[in-house]
This record gives sequence, C-alpha cells and structure tokens, in this order.
Amino acid sequence: MRGISRTNRQLKGIIPNKTLLNKYPITDKVELILENDYIILKPVCEPRKNRNEAFAEMHCNDDDKLLIDSILEDENQN
Repeated sequence: MRGISRTNRQLKGIIPNKTLLNKYPITDKVELILENDYIILKPVCEPRKNRNEAFAEMHCNDDDKLLIDSILEDENQN
C-alpha cells in the first residue's frame, strides 16, 4: 500500500496497490474504522440491493410461502 498524502495536516487519501484490491472484495466504497491504533478498511455492501427483483422471482416460482405456521395460531388452540 502506498503512503498517505497530507496537505495542511488533512488526510487526502489512501492508495491501495492492485494486489490488495484483487485479494479482497473491495469495490468503490469502503468503511474506515480506527480501532486500537489500527486502521481497518471494510468493503461497503448493500444487503438490500435488488431485493425487489428477488422477491418478484420468488413469487413467480411460488417460493414465497410461509415455512412455519404462525405462533399466534398455536397459542389460540390451547
């Protein structure tokens, strides 16, 4: 990893090398965490990206049925 450029005491950026970028699933956004004298870079993921399309596909495949009966129905039977 190349160094950090500083201008007027402000952090301008970190330039990782190609090997590091290829080894880890880092795309265009990272989360920067400062912890115990370490800088941790984590890729930012979008867990809900394209979920509407996935739900529509599940519905077309009839995969959107409940797997477990409602708990409330079981409690009312006693």
